[in-house]
Amino acid sequence: MPKTSEQGWRDAAEQALYGPGGFYRRPEGPAGHFRTSVHASPLFAAAVAGLLCRVDAALGRPAVLDFVDVGAGRGELTRGVLAALPAGVADRTRAYAVEIADRPGGLDGRIEWRAEPPETVTGLLFANEWLDNVPVDVAEVDRAGVPRYVLVTPDGTERLGEPVTGAEADWLARWWPLAPEEGLRAEIGLPRDRAWAAAVRRVQRGLAVAVDYAHTLDTRPPYGTLTGFRAGRETAPVPDGTCDITAHVALDACAAAADDRGTPRLLTQREALRALDVTGARPPLSLATTDPAAYVRALAGAGAAAELTAPGGLGDFGWLLQPAGLPEPPL
Repeated sequence: MPKTSEQGWRDAAEQALYGPGGFYRRPEGPAGHFRTSVHASPLFAAAVAGLLCRVDAALGRPAVLDFVDVGAGRGELTRGVLAALPAGVADRTRAYAVEIADRPGGLDGRIEWRAEPPETVTGLLFANEWLDNVPVDVAEVDRAGVPRYVLVTPDGTERLGEPVTGAEADWLARWWPLAPEEGLRAEIGLPRDRAWAAAVRRVQRGLAVAVDYAHTLDTRPPYGTLTGFRAGRETAPVPDGTCDITAHVALDACAAAADDRGTPRLLTQREALRALDVTGARPPLSLATTDPAAYVRALAGAGAAAELTAPGGLGDFGWLLQPAGLPEPPL
């Protein structure tokens, strides 16, 4: 990555993640550095396929059903969803993988690779761990109790800059109020609210879903959540293009930014997947006697489901469901 002078975290992360030679343009892709629910088990893609089928039914089974995977990585979720769909639904599904990186070789020809979502969507727009990588500025309270922007250099060195003002100060006051205590920090989620609202506006009829590490107004962490990931390990967030830079998402603020399209709903991943029949329940022991191979397969599936729904792990992810042209999310 080219070296630049100090700047706010939003600009620094934008360059480090998405600029020339940035982290998300590296050939190994995100899966080379961290493991998401998509990589944990094909059960996740199957559950998303099940949700798409429910959206399809709620829409009256349109002639063309859209599935839009925002922040698609290398297309792993889109491939898995298409593979898990019943033939009658798959034949009507138009699949889009939205990602800034180049289209990977060997990707299913049915998948359209795009840098932006389509202008209009009838179906399901699904954003798995996308919003946490929409760069945001960081605020920190100074000795006088004033929230100031945190500036950073490419090697990760920080200092405090100017006081937070304008729309970002208004966002902090509403969504992440900081007490006048030196050292308290917050990530200013306004760019994520705007990005989510723009994505939801493209859904003409159907459902938009954001899945991410999240917090709400009553659970904001006092020192923020900004961190990095490199080669499977959490590390210091250094905006030089060698690591992921991420922070948890204020999903309640995102929901409010787009609630004019329909009433949003916030769930944990554990609740959402259980509603989609991913329970983690162990198969009956009697199956081991009557069909040992089926028992082994069911046991493996239960283990994968348990990981996807585990408290303290993937099960604690937030799911924001935002319907458009539907009375409520079909879940």
